[in-house]
Amino acid sequence: MMPPRDSPLSPVRPLPAWARVHGPVDDVGEAAFLAGAALSGLDQLVRAAPPWAGAWRQRLALAAAATTAGLVGRREDAAAIRDAWCWRGPGGDAGPAGRLFAAWQRLATRAPTIDADGMSALAALLGVPWSDAFADLPRRLAAPATGPAPLAAAALAGEVLAISAAAGPLAWALADVALARGLGWPCTVPLLATRADRRAGTRPADLACRVLVAAARAAADACRLGTDMAGRADRLLEVAPRLRAKGAAEVVARLLEEEALAGTLTTRTLSRWAARRLFDRLSALGAVRELSGRASFRLYGL
Repeated sequence: MMPPRDSPLSPVRPLPAWARVHGPVDDVGEAAFLAGAALSGLDQLVRAAPPWAGAWRQRLALAAAATTAGLVGRREDAAAIRDAWCWRGPGGDAGPAGRLFAAWQRLATRAPTIDADGMSALAALLGVPWSDAFADLPRRLAAPATGPAPLAAAALAGEVLAISAAAGPLAWALADVALARGLGWPCTVPLLATRADRRAGTRPADLACRVLVAAARAAADACRLGTDMAGRADRLLEVAPRLRAKGAAEVVARLLEEEALAGTLTTRTLSRWAARRLFDRLSALGAVRELSGRASFRLYGL
């Protein structure tokens, strides 16, 4: 039997009410306290590295893509970006919004470091016009942090925005990399960008407060998402040995790593018809949920 979600063995612990943001916060001291409390709770989940951590980070990557799309005036929401990505075809282009998701997916599967080539590729995926001044950002990111991780993230975001006010998506992306690096996490967790605020500005005090509030809100969101996904992941792992479809083990592994899978998925050992039956059964068993809300072109995930 799996431990209940609030047991000491569970990597997902709900944040207490006093650690959550309940209204506007304009004081840096209060914002820092709330961010520290929320990140401490989230840190336990990240370090526990549950089997479903990959899918969890990818769901956060989708949220980050949707938020940063809004920063640059795009209208695609998370559902539209998911559709663009999942139905793009083998090697196909998912469009500008889908490329935002690709950028966050890349960050969410890698250590929180970036080199010059990675910086150029990241800016391109995020649709940020290149500036030669960006070339120095990998060195800045690799330098030892001189203060708390959220404030270091805010400082780096400020440097990016000082180079170009149109580089908001890149600023929030690098802030998340800096945050993960400062906290010693093995992978970048799309976090701050899920609460990206176009009003953040470039004044250090204003930006620091906005980033701290974003950290507090986003960490609470990420913990709630983890609680939600953990229940289905536990159920998926519980029923996996009973699945008889050829290729079921591969599907289970991919569900634990990916944000969503097409209901018509095909593999070397699984036909689209077998996949449809498999997803219908997993959905009926409460191990996955259908994400599109459609009767056709369905998508499934934790």
